[in-house]
Amino acid sequence: MSKKIILIAGPTASGKSNLAILLAKKINGEIINADSMQIYKEFNILSSRPSNEDLKKIKHHLYGFISVKKNFSVGQWLKLVKKKVKHCLKSKKTPVIVGGTGLYFKAITKGISQIPEISKRTRNQIRKLHKEIGPKKFYELLVKIDPMVKKNLLSSDTQRVLRAYEVKLVTKKSIFQWALNTKSEFLDYNIKKIFINIPREELLKKISERTETMFNKKCVNEVKKFCKLKANKSLSAHKLIGVSEINNYLKGTETLTKTKELIAIKTRQYAKRQNTWSRGHMNNWNKLYSKDFSILLKKVLKVVS
Repeated sequence: MSKKIILIAGPTASGKSNLAILLAKKINGEIINADSMQIYKEFNILSSRPSNEDLKKIKHHLYGFISVKKNFSVGQWLKLVKKKVKHCLKSKKTPVIVGGTGLYFKAITKGISQIPEISKRTRNQIRKLHKEIGPKKFYELLVKIDPMVKKNLLSSDTQRVLRAYEVKLVTKKSIFQWALNTKSEFLDYNIKKIFINIPREELLKKISERTETMFNKKCVNEVKKFCKLKANKSLSAHKLIGVSEINNYLKGTETLTKTKELIAIKTRQYAKRQNTWSRGHMNNWNKLYSKDFSILLKKVLKVVS
């Protein structure tokens, strides 16, 4: 069990990135991204990617490396993470995997299902159908062929709805049945799991501050450039909080003040979902917090040492 990996999760704006940098410095580590929105090249400010200063402090992996025009799955992320983890350990570095995407962490701790490859032709046909009949009818159709979807998937989660449909259509088996037969590929690793358990009031304050900072850093320009790319609406990048809100502001249908307010509200809702996920999927994680980062770091070091 000498192959140690450290996982740091927590709600958005809880200070995960800063903690990871402090920790990596102390333990001779390198940081690997576990945030599904920080993978995109085109979104630096809106996704709250580590700054250039942060990148100089410690080596970071899997940040801003893929185009918003491309599909990117949990399985693809897991393959890249395995390579990065091996590379870090070979270099005598401790991998510190940090982010807010619960499914990424679940892929490490529980594994992912070995669903057969779906052809590009089939995927395109399914996306064409989704576009023709609309999200509501498509979801109803999916529930008919796969009733397990109803209690496990929201109709608004387009990416996963499309995935569930293609899996059922091609394999004749629900994506949720596939999920039952999973096994972690990191069973022979010593995994230390940390969740930043920040108090609600403090988190809400941090979210408000970060929303204001994003606008000061010209996040509006990021969305302008993104809209010009005309990326397919079904792609995950469109789900990034702030994209649709700022787009409405650019169209003149919303004021700047209201746009900021809507982004802060959506971010708070997202943070609530992340905390809910942690209660359901991260019961055996170390839930830690201190407003003083030096004290928090000491608590974390005690767990990972």
